[in-house]
Amino acid sequence: MSQSHLYNELFFTNVLRILGERGMTREQLSELSGVSASLISDLSRGKGNPSLRTMGAIAEALDTALPVLLEATDLGRETLDRLAGDKALTSLPDNYERVTLILTAFEAFVAKKQDEVNRKKLLEISAKKKSSKP
Repeated sequence: MSQSHLYNELFFTNVLRILGERGMTREQLSELSGVSASLISDLSRGKGNPSLRTMGAIAEALDTALPVLLEATDLGRETLDRLAGDKALTSLPDNYERVTLILTAFEAFVAKKQDEVNRKKLLEISAKKKSSKP
């Protein structure tokens, strides 16, 4: 399976999740984004290949950054690996995972503090890799 198919799957998994969370229909998304209802229907069924402009219009209609729709997902690692044809590319090292959560304000505060700690660790890992290269 191609990388572009993987990103299409990630994109529309996230779009459909957000539509469900907001109680929106595909038709409403079509109206807000200016993307035809038939194209949105095709894409949500894994058909077609949306252009960057189309993805941008959908992201804008959902008031969500496009990179979030391409990276964050509720799909598990095994599903992503299967879609990618073996091992999905990730910008994170082993044992780190990017997740999307709905939290209370306090839970979000705690999660953000842990995120800060992990980002510092990742910077240290990256610096060590760079310094060990000849």
